[in-house]
Amino acid sequence: MKNFDNLTQPEILALAISLEEEDERIYADFAEGLRQDFPASAAVFDGMRLQESGHRRRLIELYRQKFGEHIPLIRRQDVKGFVQRRPVWLMRPLGLDVVRNQASANEVETRRFYEKAAARAQDASIRQLLDDLAQEERTHEDRAQELKETELRPDVRRDEERARRRLFVLQIVQPGLAGLMDGSVSTLAPVFAAAFATRNPWDAFLVGIAASLGAGISMGFAEALSDDGSLTGRGHPWVRGLICGAMTALGGVGHTLPFLLPNFRLALTVAIVVVLVELGVITWIRHRYMDTPTVSAAMQVALGGALVFATGVLIGSS
Repeated sequence: MKNFDNLTQPEILALAISLEEEDERIYADFAEGLRQDFPASAAVFDGMRLQESGHRRRLIELYRQKFGEHIPLIRRQDVKGFVQRRPVWLMRPLGLDVVRNQASANEVETRRFYEKAAARAQDASIRQLLDDLAQEERTHEDRAQELKETELRPDVRRDEERARRRLFVLQIVQPGLAGLMDGSVSTLAPVFAAAFATRNPWDAFLVGIAASLGAGISMGFAEALSDDGSLTGRGHPWVRGLICGAMTALGGVGHTLPFLLPNFRLALTVAIVVVLVELGVITWIRHRYMDTPTVSAAMQVALGGALVFATGVLIGSS
């Protein structure tokens, strides 16, 4: 890597051209990634792409005038001082907040580059162009806001908020809820069967931990391998698997931890209270995000939990 202070004027212009081309392509990828679910925001990034394209053309024209037709390939990773960018534009589907934050960071870094480059430029025309581009990058965020206000009418914003909620439910809530329900309900039988069979809190704790972690691993892999999210829009499979597996383990561990108490009756009472809290949380999530009526959600969850709990008690007491 080369120090920025050691770059020549042709190299500075060549690097500026490379930066503008990279940002232009990034914004094009942002627009394409958002087009299906957030078409209005995609139009915003289309506008930002056109602005970066205009910057690149002005830089190329000046380079030709000063240094000829050949432009050396100098990239940001060849020069010290640039921040390593995460390739968020490769993720599908893209999130609005992620890409807008990344775009803002790109603009700040590019502006600082132009300010520093202009201070080192000795040629008046090169310094003027770099100063102009620094000023334009400084106001780029304001122009992006103007684009938002033009493109994102109130009804469009409501549509995008609904799309954002839909993606949140698909990618986070559904796998998390599936895991929480499985962990909270399916582990009831082995935990309470062990508790009533042995009357030993530590034995019940060991069975509960084993069942919770085993169920978490199983559910995590099952969710991750169910589909790759390319057609369903459910997001990255391993992210869903991690969420589902973690919530499955958490759901089982919740009513297992009380059996660390040495007193069996106290541990059993606390565990039952925790189970009721878990079922209440599941009911609230189903009502809040899945639009299930509260009474219906409560009855469904309570019935399933009661049946599994009764199964565990009957087996453990036999």
